[in-house]
Amino acid sequence: MKILVNDGISDSGKEKLEEYGFDVDLTKVSQEQLVSYINENEISTILVRSATQVRADIIDNCPSIKIIGRGGVGMDNIDVEYAKSKGINVINTPAASSKSVAELVFSHLFGCVRFLHESNRSMPLEGDTKFKELKKSYAGGTELSGKTIGIIGFGRIGQEVAKIAIGVGMKVIFYDKFNDQASIKLDFFDGQNLSFKLKSSTFDELLNNSDYITVHIPASKEYIIDSDQFAKMKNGVGLLNLSRGGIINEEELIKNIESGKISFAGIDTFEGEPNPSMKILMNSNVSLTPHIGAATVEAQDRIGVELADKINDILG
Repeated sequence: MKILVNDGISDSGKEKLEEYGFDVDLTKVSQEQLVSYINENEISTILVRSATQVRADIIDNCPSIKIIGRGGVGMDNIDVEYAKSKGINVINTPAASSKSVAELVFSHLFGCVRFLHESNRSMPLEGDTKFKELKKSYAGGTELSGKTIGIIGFGRIGQEVAKIAIGVGMKVIFYDKFNDQASIKLDFFDGQNLSFKLKSSTFDELLNNSDYITVHIPASKEYIIDSDQFAKMKNGVGLLNLSRGGIINEEELIKNIESGKISFAGIDTFEGEPNPSMKILMNSNVSLTPHIGAATVEAQDRIGVELADKINDILG
C-alpha cells in the first residue's frame, strides 16, 4: 500500500514504514494537486504535519484513502469528524513531542528573564560601541527559582512543563477544564524518582497569582486570554503561547506590553500564521520562534515511528 508523506517524516519513521512493507512516497504535492495525485497513485494513507489541509473535498474525492495521519498533537488542519463519518481512520501522535515543546517553553522563559531575546538583537548592532551601556541595560535579570508559573491546560505538554518548573525550583499552579488534580513524576539520571501531587486552581486564581503564564490547550474559536484576562494578571507577568495561534488576542497583548502590564511574551504560534503580525514580530519585548515546538530530532523520530506503528496496526 502506498503512503504519501506530504509534509516530511524522519528517516527512522520512513525506515519503519518500509520495514512493515509499505511504499513510502515523499513527494511534496501542492494543496491544489492533492486530489488528482492521490487518485492517480492510489494512495491509501496521507501523512501531514501542519502545512497540508485535509478537508472534505479531499475526503469526498479520494476513495482510496483509508488513513489520515497527523505528525503532532493538534488536528485543526484535518476535518476529523467528517473523515471518521466516512470510515477513514484519523491518527496523530499526542505524546511524541511533549518534552520538546516543554523545553522550548523554558528556552523562551530563561531567555526572557535574562533579556537574551533583546541582547541578541542589539549586541550585533551596538556591542562594539556601546558595550557598557548594554551591560547596564541587561543587568536587571531575575531568577526563575521561587517564582510561580501558571499552566493553562494540563495535558501531556502542560505536565512536562510542570516537571521542568519543579526541577528549577518554581511553584506550579495549573488550570484545566478536565483535570482537577495530577500526579507529576520526575525521573532522574540515576534511577531515582520523586512524585508530586498537584490540585487545579480556578482560572482567575491562576491569572491573579502567576509570575509567568504558559498556555497549552487545543485550538479555540474564541480568545482564551483577552482584555478581561489581561486585567486580572499581576503587573509585570510574562506570557507564553506555544500552543495555537488565536488563543491570545495579540492586539491586546501588544497594548499590555506597551503599558508595562506584561513584561515580555514568548510566542511560537501566531494568529496570522504563516504571516504573523508585524507588531508582534517587531516588538523587542517578544521572544519569537516560527512554530518549532515539536521540531527536535528526538521528537520527529518518535513521531515517525509512532505513526508507522499505528498505520501497521490498522493496515498490517
